[in-house]
Parts: sequence; structure tokens; C-alpha cells
Amino acid sequence: MSENTKPEPGFNTRIVHSEYEAPEGFAAFPVGIHHASTVLFDNVATMRERSWLDKSSYTYGLHGTPTSFTLEARLAEIEKGEHCLLTPSGLAAITLVNMAFLQSGDHVLIPDNVYGPSRDQAEWLSRSFGISVSFYDPLIGAGIAALIEERTYLIWVEVPGSVSMEVPDVPAICAVAHARGVLVALDNTWSAGIAFAAFEHGVDIIMQALTKYQSGGSDVLMGAVITRDEALNARLQMAHMRLGFGVGMDDVYLVLRNLPTLQLRFNAHDQSARKIASWLASRPEISKVLHPTLPDCPGHDIWQRDFTGAGGLFSVLFDAKFSEEQTDRFVDSLKLFKLGYSWGGAHSLCIPYRIQHMRTNWPESGILVRFNIGLEDTQDLIADIQQALTMLN
Repeated sequence: MSENTKPEPGFNTRIVHSEYEAPEGFAAFPVGIHHASTVLFDNVATMRERSWLDKSSYTYGLHGTPTSFTLEARLAEIEKGEHCLLTPSGLAAITLVNMAFLQSGDHVLIPDNVYGPSRDQAEWLSRSFGISVSFYDPLIGAGIAALIEERTYLIWVEVPGSVSMEVPDVPAICAVAHARGVLVALDNTWSAGIAFAAFEHGVDIIMQALTKYQSGGSDVLMGAVITRDEALNARLQMAHMRLGFGVGMDDVYLVLRNLPTLQLRFNAHDQSARKIASWLASRPEISKVLHPTLPDCPGHDIWQRDFTGAGGLFSVLFDAKFSEEQTDRFVDSLKLFKLGYSWGGAHSLCIPYRIQHMRTNWPESGILVRFNIGLEDTQDLIADIQQALTMLN
């Protein structure tokens, strides 16, 4: 070999530094899955010019790839927002909002029917971080004005309560909050951004658990926080970075793959759930059906005014004569309904709750059982509930 001859790279180097580049011009419906921790720069100047806060370019995999940027943009479009950040779960999305806008000495208002882990986190913030927390009646509406303190900076709302199903008057709460300079954050998971136009009703920040309808497969954990305001998004971005939140691009792809059928599936869940809820309302074993489309559900009139759909999640209260042992036997006797948390997937679920232990003031009697209506045939699900009801006695 002459001195001017370039030596051929070794085998391992050729594996790591392949010269092949796929030709451009490929087009297909699925979004490409771009995995990355390290993101490559053309030169030092480019590296120094880029900012991880600017989503027109890429800096590091934790801050996003074309795959996650695409999902964020589509979720923002669904909610008619401007900015979106992905988190590892719905609870992580709640955490992101709390960490971005609350500090020691602040006060936050949280509905008494809030998602259980969110309530636990709020109590933890109070115990360990000096953040004052008050739980309010979810049906309080404009009356929340009496609970706002000098250092109240955030009000959480959940529409509806994911177990007890009360529908709050969001516009009334937002009007009072904004008059006092308080932000309103909404858990909009139940409607998937389809049945409730949160920003149009005054909300500042929306979070969703993408684990539910957006995933649709009961196989992904992910959350999102969506805003319209640039300044709010900037604070969320900083908290997102400091918390080190990231999501896997394979999971992002699964959500992207299912988004085109989101409304079709949501409507199918909704149609079937309404039929089953109405049928349950006629059963003597059931004292009340907590489905927002039915008059017995607290906040039904608000649902009629503000919502365009209802999805597949609702609860029932059994007649007080039935013991927990009997209602547990009912749940265990179901065949098509499986026992497990979450909702929004193709499979129907059913789970009993000790609601009296979860609420400060629970006015109802009877055991509460929550149903997630999946995509099975409605009559088969009714037949399954009917046979399980016979096992109460």
C-alpha cells in the first residue's frame, strides 16, 4: 500500500459508519418513527444556534423528534390549541402543570371528585412542598369565588368526575377565576377533546391522558398538556425540561396510528354506553345511573348546554339494600366486562369503588360501580350485565 492510499476502514467501523443513505421521495400514510437520544448537527455553528425551546429544529431526543412533534401538533389541532407537550402518563401531565405554576406558599383549588392519584399528589404537595390545597364541591360553579385566596394561582376542573360523574359549570368557574387573575386547568380526558371545546369555554390549560381514547388499545401510557398562550407554554416547557419528561417514539407512533379513527371509536363507545345506561336505569337493582346524558346525573343540564357527546364511561349506584359482598359478586360474575382500571379501549371494563372513602362529602348511598363500554355488540354487553345481576342474591 502506497503512502497516498487511504486504508480501508475495519469491519466494526464500516458497520457503525455505513455510507449508504436511503433515497429521498418516499411517501406513505404512516408517520415515520424517528428514534433518537443523540441528534446530529452539521457543524458547531449550527449546534450553537439551535435552542431546544424552538420546535422548528432538533437538539436532543428528550426534547422531541419529527414523530413526537407531529403528534403534539395533531393533538393541539384537535383541541384547537397552539402548543402541546407530551408526558409519560396522564398523571405526569397533571404533575407538569402543578410544577410549572405552583410554588411554596401558593394555593390551589381542586374538585372533590378529582382523579384519585391527582388528589394524592395534591395532598403530597401540601405536606412536603408548602402548597396550600383546598378541595371544592365540583358543582360549585360561580360560588368558587368565595374560596379564592390572595395566593390562589390555579384552579383544577375535571369534566366530568371520572368516578362520580358530576358535570361542573366550567364557564362560570373560568369567569370568576379570570376576574381574579387565576388560571384554570382542565382534565379533558373524558371527552378526548371531541365532546367539550374547553378553550372556547374559557379554560387556560388542558391536560389529557392519551392512555384512553387516543391510544384506544389499552397498551400505551402517555399524557399531553395543551395551551393557546405562548407565555403559559414557555413555563410548561421549562418545567417539562427540568422534570426530564420524555416519551418513547414507538408509543407515539401507536397513538398517531389510532388518531384517524378517534372520533369513529368515540362515537361508537358513546352510542353503546347510552343504550346500556338507559337500560340500567330501568333495573330495580340500580338506584341511580350516573351518566351525564341522564337526568339523574348531577350537572346533567350543564352537559346538555356545553357538550356534544359522552363517550363510554359512566357509573351506577346499586340499591342500598345490596352489600359490598353482593356487588363484588356481581362484578366477579361478569364475563365480557373485565376487571381493571382505565377506559377508552375496545374491551369493556367494570370496577367497584368505595366512593365514601374517596370523597369529603358524599351524599349518596349504595355501592358505586363504574363501567367502561367497549366496542363489543351492545346486546351482548347487556346480556352479560343481566346474567351477573342474577348473582346478586
